[in-house]
Amino acid sequence: MSKTCLECGDKIIGREDKKFCSDGCRNAYNNKMNKDQNNLMRNINNKLRKNYRILCELNPEDKGKTTKTKLLSKGFDFEFFTSMLQTKTGNTYFFLYDQGYRALEDDFYMLVRKDS
Repeated sequence: MSKTCLECGDKIIGREDKKFCSDGCRNAYNNKMNKDQNNLMRNINNKLRKNYRILCELNPEDKGKTTKTKLLSKGFDFEFFTSMLQTKTGNTYFFLYDQGYRALEDDFYMLVRKDS
């Protein structure tokens, strides 16, 4: 029984459990399988990445304070975050992975970082 490469369809020579004829075909196949499936997903991931970079830049000490104006001027989009945390005191933190923020008074925001 001869097997064919999942990527190019050529005959596979070697171990019987091989799925690809070469490293190039294996890489090409996996790159196709793992790329973002559509523009919506790619755009959301780009916004999450941008928001995360902005929070990291403004929060180098793992706890800080900034203004809404500063966040917006850097291109921060408040609609995109990865999780929310409601504290016992009723405060809501929005997180992008380990970087978070919470609204304070007068358009100020507290910036925090979760311990890993």
